[in-house]
Amino acid sequence: MDLVELYRRALAGFTDRVRQVRPDQWTVPTPCADWDVRALVNHVVGEQRWTVPLLAGATIEEVGDRFDGDVLGADPAATAAASATESAEAVSAPGALDRTVHLSFGQTPATEYVSQLLADHLIHAWDLAVAIGADPRLDPNLVRACAEWFTEREEPYRKYGVIGPRVDVPAGAGEQDRLLGAFGRDPDWSPG
Repeated sequence: MDLVELYRRALAGFTDRVRQVRPDQWTVPTPCADWDVRALVNHVVGEQRWTVPLLAGATIEEVGDRFDGDVLGADPAATAAASATESAEAVSAPGALDRTVHLSFGQTPATEYVSQLLADHLIHAWDLAVAIGADPRLDPNLVRACAEWFTEREEPYRKYGVIGPRVDVPAGAGEQDRLLGAFGRDPDWSPG
């Protein structure tokens, strides 16, 4: 499966879970200690918004602060769906994956940037699912692709504070639980 299709599936998995958020769940905690459901969704939708200009060649400075603050508005599910569509279109545009993207830490191949986005959507889909009581099972193909990509990136991500400490999982844990543990998630987390 190619990267564009994997990314589209990760977007769809996250967006599907956003549609499941009930009105009374936007303030419930998530596995991301600093974020409730709304803050988590706002983070991911903000990333989706950044995807379009960055893949078009814009720099961080050119984008500026237009995606700071609350990007969800009054209808978070509709906003998430619309921004997912725009992001998917940007990633699948002819030549998009051949470009270089200007990120805060330097110029990055678009394939690496989209792989980062895929991982963020996948892991945060799980975060959102367990926070709202939705099905936490992730697409096994996405889990496998993300795990293969993340193997070489886990320690640098941890070193720069992008993820928390690794969570140990039982020796016989499945691929999803091992990936969650690598991303600093306790696969048994619940909102309490």
